[in-house]
Amino acid sequence: MSSSDDFAREFADAFASLDKHNLDRLSELYAPQIHFTDPLHDVQGLDAMHQYFANLYANISELEFEFLQCSGIGEEQALLRWNMRYRHPRLAGGRRICVPGCSLIHFQHGKVDRHIDYYDAGALLYEHLPLLGQVIAWLKRRLA
Repeated sequence: MSSSDDFAREFADAFASLDKHNLDRLSELYAPQIHFTDPLHDVQGLDAMHQYFANLYANISELEFEFLQCSGIGEEQALLRWNMRYRHPRLAGGRRICVPGCSLIHFQHGKVDRHIDYYDAGALLYEHLPLLGQVIAWLKRRLA
């Protein structure tokens, strides 16, 4: 196993252990100049990252990540494949939602300075909104 594989696994384990009570641990994982992007957000800096996570945990009733693969790419990058499971009281009738995705991370000096998440924003959010979800389901059936 390479050192980037080891870093990826350690990062994944630490990330999966985050919750609303230990967000101070973000500084152990991320560099002060972290740049995080996903299909819905673009966050720059550790303070903004902390605020992003605080808002995330304030709006959901449950969140967990299951990491399926953690693979180093070269010396300072890794690919993490995961399933995110969450509950939001106003989405899907409060039922648990599972969204697969992956993250590309770049790290230096033991901390991540670039984190890009890839996932289907429709599966995360739009498909679970009352009216929009029905339209998306109809479109998917029509296209299938």
